[in-house]
Formats: sequence, C-alpha cells, structure tokens
Amino acid sequence: MSAIPAGARPDREPVGGRAASSIRHPLARALLVMTFSTGLVDAVSYLGLGRVFAANMTGNIVLLGFGIAGSAGLPVVAPLVSLAAFLIGSAVGGMLAATTGDRHAQHVARALGIEVGLVLAAAIVAAAADVRPSTFSGDAVIALLALAMGVRNATVRRWGVPDLTTTVLTMTLTGLAADSRIAGGSGQGSVRRIAAVLAMLCGAVAGALLLEISLVPPLLAAAALALLVALAYVPVARREA
Repeated sequence: MSAIPAGARPDREPVGGRAASSIRHPLARALLVMTFSTGLVDAVSYLGLGRVFAANMTGNIVLLGFGIAGSAGLPVVAPLVSLAAFLIGSAVGGMLAATTGDRHAQHVARALGIEVGLVLAAAIVAAAADVRPSTFSGDAVIALLALAMGVRNATVRRWGVPDLTTTVLTMTLTGLAADSRIAGGSGQGSVRRIAAVLAMLCGAVAGALLLEISLVPPLLAAAALALLVALAYVPVARREA
C-alpha cells in the first residue's frame, strides 16, 4: 500500500455516510425537517393545483400516463411542466454539487438559499394571482416548486444519507420491511426509516390543513422550514468542517 504524502488528506466518504444515518446526527435531523416540508409542498401541488406532484416524480409519471389515456380527466400539461422543471432544478443542483460539494457548509447554504427563494416566489405568485389548476399562474407555481425540489434532490443525493432522500419513501419502506426482524433481518435502521415516514405523513397532514386557508400558508411554512434548517445546520456544518 502506497503511503499518503505529507499534508495530503485521504479520500473521505460522503458527508452523509454512516455517522449521519443516526437520527441523532444534526444532518439527519435537518433532512427529517426537509422531509416534513415535502408533505407541505406536495399538498399544495396535488390538492391545490390539480392532481400533480412537485416533489414525487414517480407519481407524476404515473399521473401523466393516466392523463394521456384520458382517465378521470387527469391533466397532461401540469405533470409535464413539473417534470421539466424538476429536471432543470436537478441539473442546477448537480452543477452546484460539482462546484461546492467538497465544501459542505457552503453547499448546504447555497442549496437551501435557492430552495427558500423559489418556494417564496411560489408563495408570492399564489398571493398575487388567482391561482387555479390548468392556468398559467397555476403552472408557474408548479414549476417554481418542482425547480426547488429538483435542486434539493440533487443536493441530498450528493450527501448520501441512507433512507433520507426527503422526497420519496418507496425504498425506505422496502428497507423497513425487508430488514425487519420478522423478515429475518437485524432491524437496523428501522428508527430512521420510521422517522422519515412519519415526517412526510405529518407534513402532508399539516399541508392539507393549512391549504384550507389558502395556498399561501403551506408555502410560507415550507420556505420557513428550509430557512430554519439553513440557520440551524450550516453553523454546525462549519464547525465540523
């Protein structure tokens, strides 16, 4: 084995390696808050903007297929808008990860800053315009939210914390069942997985309840949570750098 030159640092595992897999880790807690906010965002898009997701792209693909088939009057344009915006946001998030991914605190701050700005912009549009499904203003809100979720997904993907993608739960639920003691597994990671499921569930409940007021409150709540994560976690990340 070759020696590491003096002053050089060996390659490190991703920021969200094994340490962050515990929900006691600050990054894991930050991701759980972001998972909660996903419930808020998708409550707005799905319940308030005509059966389309801003964060769950698997659901959008299925809904798009139903819409193309003409089932139950489901939309076609809105899922396409969401998918396109999500891909653009993911590309932006990928470029951000490539340029700042090795400076974790800066990466977190910039990614969350973009998310706060986009979700706030969606809230401003919702407050200023008569936002309804299948309208330009409605599609604009969907696009802004999907952009934000695309940036976030690319960012969280770089961190690589197991089961805490913040936007989808399929593999989290699979791991919860497949690795359970009932299935012959060790049950390791069950607390983290259950916490992720509950975070999104509670976020969806909160989003649906806030939506009874208007589109604006759940959007403001989602933006506030992203800002809170930035203010609480970025200083921690800087100290640990």
